[in-house]
Amino acid sequence: MSIMLPRANVAALRINDVLKTKVSVTDPENPVQPDANVKGTVEFDHVSFAYPEAGENVISDISFKAEKGETIAVIGSTGSGKSTLINLIPRFYDVTEGQVMVDGMDVREYKITDLRDKIGIVPQKAVLFAGTVRSNLAWGKEDATEEEMQQALSVAQAAEVVDKKDGKLDAEVEQGGKNFSGGQKQRVAIARALYTDPDYILADEPTAALDTDRSMKVIELLRDLAHKRNKIIIVVTHDLRLKDMADKVYQIIDGKMTILEK
Repeated sequence: MSIMLPRANVAALRINDVLKTKVSVTDPENPVQPDANVKGTVEFDHVSFAYPEAGENVISDISFKAEKGETIAVIGSTGSGKSTLINLIPRFYDVTEGQVMVDGMDVREYKITDLRDKIGIVPQKAVLFAGTVRSNLAWGKEDATEEEMQQALSVAQAAEVVDKKDGKLDAEVEQGGKNFSGGQKQRVAIARALYTDPDYILADEPTAALDTDRSMKVIELLRDLAHKRNKIIIVVTHDLRLKDMADKVYQIIDGKMTILEK
């Protein structure tokens, strides 16, 4: 007890700090809808970002524009700021300087749910929820058909994973996806992002848990998806092999972005 109580007290104080923290990313007083004529663009205009009380920028003076139908690769080493970069698009954080624009409009002018409904996210750490494959895929879009699920699984190279499971789409998924391997979780997470048919797909190291051949197939299929359906796909990775699969390649070194020749 003498060991457990001090630990519990420290943990409780930390939890209380989180609960008391005010949310900094909120809806604007008067949300705006984008002009229909400028749909299909993501633009960074001299964007810099620093975490609160960090003292220095994680990324500095970044400018680029992605048009619909393009696959963009952002390459950089661990800690270079590439994950921070894509987290600014769905407004997980607000920029310190500059503007992030989606469909020609500053993301801070959107109602947050409207902005995030446009975006499919493949996180760096693939997480599955307790339930079934079907319930995991339907997360965010419960009215889609089984055909749409199968199509998303096929693009993500996950169809064979699901077909081998007992129950297939109704196969049980343990909390955290413990009954799936790292690569299987990654592929199902990619399928989940594609399933809602978003305008923009943000993928943070989407092939990290996959072998080389499957990595290339996934990226190639994502690129085909962008071209055929006029979507924007932004992939951040440390893998230089993926640069040949993208339409535009940018490199981040110590928070600074440069165009990388293919």
